[in-house]
Amino acid sequence: MNISEIMVRMIAFSDQNHRDINHFMKVHSFAHTIGVLEQLDDQTQFILETAAIVHDIACPLCREKYGSTEGKYQEMEGMIIAREFLADTGMTQGEIDRVVYLVGHHHTLHSIDGADYQILIEADYLVNADEGGYSKDNIRNFGEMDFKTAAGKNLLHALYGI
Repeated sequence: MNISEIMVRMIAFSDQNHRDINHFMKVHSFAHTIGVLEQLDDQTQFILETAAIVHDIACPLCREKYGSTEGKYQEMEGMIIAREFLADTGMTQGEIDRVVYLVGHHHTLHSIDGADYQILIEADYLVNADEGGYSKDNIRNFGEMDFKTAAGKNLLHALYGI
């Protein structure tokens, strides 16, 4: 499957939850943009974009099971669901393993081990800051501490004046 096919499959998986669909589509758009501007190789870009599409795949289950979409629940449950979701996509086992790793760590800010991981963190934060109405201080602090890519920093500044 290509990125567009994975996107359509995830939209269907989301069972008409427009909030979830809009969220992962926005995260995907920022991840795509940052990855292109940071000149990722094709395989890393594909892994990044796939992870951006499925990063919150566990949210419906977490709402039902825990009454919360807290990051620790998303990471734990998301790894299992993402692996099943990607099993028949034609992706290699290595690609699936990396996407599953990213889904299982997309709220973990330490031990970031690759550009795909860093960009996913930045893209998700750009969207979460808007959707969550984060304060300028929160955005500024997160940007100073956790944004590493030039493209991500430029987007943060363009969106939030930080």
